[in-house]
Amino acid sequence: MEIKVENEHTRNIDEQKLPLLVDKSLSVTIEKTLVQKAISQTFQSTAHLANLLPTGSVLAFQLLSPIFTNQGQCDPVSRSMTAGLIALCGLSCFLLSFTDSFKDRKGNICYGFATVHGLWVIDGTVTLPPDDAKKYRLKFIDFMHAFMSILVFAAVALFDQCVVSCFYPTPSDEAQEVLTSLPVGIGVICSMLFVVFPTQRHGIGFPLTGN
Repeated sequence: MEIKVENEHTRNIDEQKLPLLVDKSLSVTIEKTLVQKAISQTFQSTAHLANLLPTGSVLAFQLLSPIFTNQGQCDPVSRSMTAGLIALCGLSCFLLSFTDSFKDRKGNICYGFATVHGLWVIDGTVTLPPDDAKKYRLKFIDFMHAFMSILVFAAVALFDQCVVSCFYPTPSDEAQEVLTSLPVGIGVICSMLFVVFPTQRHGIGFPLTGN
């Protein structure tokens, strides 16, 4: 009889422990789903912003940033290399905003830089007529797009957790709020400006149209 009493007592204890275990498992799954949602939203935001930038610059940054930052565990050398990578990719986004393309008589795509007088073809094999060259002259909106490209690339860099961990390994609560909200604000504002003031250029790294 004593053995039965002990078995019933242990069963009651196990039944009381089960809800606690279930609650813990539910809390863990809820935390995992929230983290997964945050990661997916980060990747979606990065992909959306990357469409506004030259493809080569974004791919180079996304490929080299985990290597240069050592997966976010930076020493002074890797931190300086990461800063140089960000500067070079940002400079390329700025300069490539002034590039444009056209098709020659053979249907080949030629690229060049927009200048005050027209389009300076990079390879120099084709020259545009003066009337056609005027269409590619440098405009104020080109500087606006170049400046916004730097801001968008900065937002893409801030979305990269390796870069954030490299420069801010243990951020404070205020710094974490800034690092979380600033790239989102930059992305939203610049996306709206790109829609309101679209560019007609199809430079290096940007998608081309059928025309």
